[in-house]
Amino acid sequence: MARTMATIIVILCSFSILILATERVQRSSSLIGGSGIKQLRFDEQGEFRILQVADMHYADGRQTPCEDVLPEQFAHCSDLNTTFFIERMIQAEKPDLIVFTGDNIYGADTTDPVASMNAAFAPAITSNIPWAAVLGNHDQESTLSREGVMRYIAGMKHTLSQFNPSGVGVIDGFGNYNLEVHGIEGSSSVNNSILNLYFLDSGDYSTVPSIPGYVWIKPSQQFWFQQTSMKLQNKSKAPGLAYFHIPLPEYASFDSSNFTGVKQEGISSASVNSGFFTTLVEVGDVKAVFTGHDHINDFCGQLTGIHLCYAGGFGYHAYGKAGWSRRARVVVVSLDKESNGSWEAVNSIRTWKRLDDEKLTAIDDQVLWSKTPSGNRRKRENSAV
Repeated sequence: MARTMATIIVILCSFSILILATERVQRSSSLIGGSGIKQLRFDEQGEFRILQVADMHYADGRQTPCEDVLPEQFAHCSDLNTTFFIERMIQAEKPDLIVFTGDNIYGADTTDPVASMNAAFAPAITSNIPWAAVLGNHDQESTLSREGVMRYIAGMKHTLSQFNPSGVGVIDGFGNYNLEVHGIEGSSSVNNSILNLYFLDSGDYSTVPSIPGYVWIKPSQQFWFQQTSMKLQNKSKAPGLAYFHIPLPEYASFDSSNFTGVKQEGISSASVNSGFFTTLVEVGDVKAVFTGHDHINDFCGQLTGIHLCYAGGFGYHAYGKAGWSRRARVVVVSLDKESNGSWEAVNSIRTWKRLDDEKLTAIDDQVLWSKTPSGNRRKRENSAV
């Protein structure tokens, strides 16, 4: 009976999401030509909202058990709990873009990777909300290669994910691309990007015998990022955000005195420092980096003007900590509004997390960046529960 009721709730929730989210998407995106690809843009309230989903570890749906949950939760817990959480988050936040930051499926426990990806991304597809994804270190551990996984994702419905940047002959990894977020429909910036989003493949495991552990963001990727950022900044001085899976070594620079959130495990970065953080600092437009990988870390800390943020573990087939709620990170970018009513450039970048509890409790609301020293924080009507 409990499973039947859970299934009914999921169906009803999915229907509600489709109705509620479609209205927001119609306001905050428009079609580019006849391609059917949505152009991301700020909504009529001058906001652009991103939902980050890290480490779903999706496998075979109802047959896949949960990990690290309380004993009373275990009996009826499966991948469907992950699905239900995404649906609840979409309904609560009504994002303009959903970003999946890797380990979307857990290849080692996946019977059919295509079926698992279809199920994992189904809430985003059903909602009609644009979404983007990068790969983690576990996505390719089934019967489909890393290249094959990214090619499949890039061809899915409503996705803005790209296999790799067009016009770039040689680049390491699969899933390096950027997206532009344009101004409000009818404003002077309707055709200009005023927020730039960068997505990179942080790889899986080192293939260099003398270097153990995880791989790193390679020089070819850094060169592409530098060139892309320079071109975009020549058009406008828009701020940027970066998304990838494995944290940079600089995430180890923080302790409880200088971050917001929690650190409950070590920083599982590459064992070598490829210098990508230095590249980010030199280029100058990226204000925050968002990763996953270390499931029970969810902090944000600022280093040399850039916030380095974890999302916290989302999926129920991923390791976690019993009694410590799965969670998701939300980022809201807000525009300046002049006294004459015209919309200007980005004013602030805010973030918080929501827990998968009864109330989807919002925690750790913080300003990551503001163009004014005081922060000039813009409150949402329902920013906290």
